[in-house]
Amino acid sequence: MADQPGTIARIAAPELRNRCDEYAALLDDAVADGASVGFLVPGAASAISSFWQEVAADLETGTRVLLAFERDGSLQGTVQIAFCGKPNGRHRAEIQKLLVYRSARRQGIGAALMNAAEDVAREHGCWLLMLDTREGAPSDALYRRLGWTAFGRVADYARDPDGALAPCVFFTKRLVTAKP
Repeated sequence: MADQPGTIARIAAPELRNRCDEYAALLDDAVADGASVGFLVPGAASAISSFWQEVAADLETGTRVLLAFERDGSLQGTVQIAFCGKPNGRHRAEIQKLLVYRSARRQGIGAALMNAAEDVAREHGCWLLMLDTREGAPSDALYRRLGWTAFGRVADYARDPDGALAPCVFFTKRLVTAKP
């Protein structure tokens, strides 16, 4: 739970579209801080807006869930759960784009969002989760603290916003101890 009160809510496509500028500002803050979340500068602004429209489309089809942490009516962070649509992979999901404003970090928001994402995965029958992050990023340490297991590292996997290649660490977490 965050140090200061806040709420976590599932965001539906219409709400995301209505508040797209707020979500774009959050993602822009992460990119400006150097987060390797799929965007390069310059030119990130138009790509960020398009990205949230794609997320809204996925929310409508049910292939993704978007969770948002808000405090006093202000968006502070988000995380996404992307479900595998293949018949042989419906037991797994990928956690994507854990984003927390720089000004709101170190207050438990990231951990609260990750715990809520695990609950959503369980509700959807997913018991195997995966994610990746830039090696050495604050999220790398967070995932380890939350019980995620690193299973591989790939050098030069993705570019940081400035274009520099960076290594990524891949993580997994099993939400049940036995295979269902």
